[in-house]
Amino acid sequence: MARDMNYAKYIDHTVLKANTTRETVKRICDEAKEYKFTSVCVNPYWVAYATEQLKGSEVKACAVIGFPLGANKTEVKVLETKLAVVDGAEEVDMVINVGALKDKDYAYVKNDIQSVVETAHPESLVKVIIECSELTEEEKIKACELAVEAGADFVKTSTGFGSGGATVEDIKLMKKVVGDRCKVKASTGINNRKICDEFIKAGAIRMGTSKGIYIVNDQEPPVKPIH
Repeated sequence: MARDMNYAKYIDHTVLKANTTRETVKRICDEAKEYKFTSVCVNPYWVAYATEQLKGSEVKACAVIGFPLGANKTEVKVLETKLAVVDGAEEVDMVINVGALKDKDYAYVKNDIQSVVETAHPESLVKVIIECSELTEEEKIKACELAVEAGADFVKTSTGFGSGGATVEDIKLMKKVVGDRCKVKASTGINNRKICDEFIKAGAIRMGTSKGIYIVNDQEPPVKPIH
């Protein structure tokens, strides 16, 4: 199949590895502008530079907050969010406090999310990463409910640093819980168009992936050699 630019609107072009350099961020931003992806998702250190590189395009800079573990104190997440917005982030992807959720400290988890939402809005929308691979079904449902109650714009499956990535089952569950009150983003393991199609059908409207170009062009990414 040929290139299909309709897929571009689903893509958050992502570069979150610890060894990311300025050259890499520039390349990712250039690719995002060429393919008209929705956003470039980077760690907070890179937000100002990404914003500068994306200036004049419709591609948004997106910052991760409390990433990747979500165990930062709420005050730290709030400061990270505030700085990211100042640096130009139009979207932020925050990680919930997974341990607090498992402890059933729902008031803390909701306040944690809400504090970031109130800091980000209206300049930046908020996606809440619930890290599905670490949660039971009951916990996934509760995390989605808390995100909606806290005013989040999206719920998101994964950081890419947990024990697993997005699944069709998780996306269907999340969509069922949030309905039209919130949107769903899939992340991690979205390596080709077939997977992307399955996630869109399940209810996701955004994909966090570094393989967006392969998805648009309907190509399989190269297999990394095993050392």
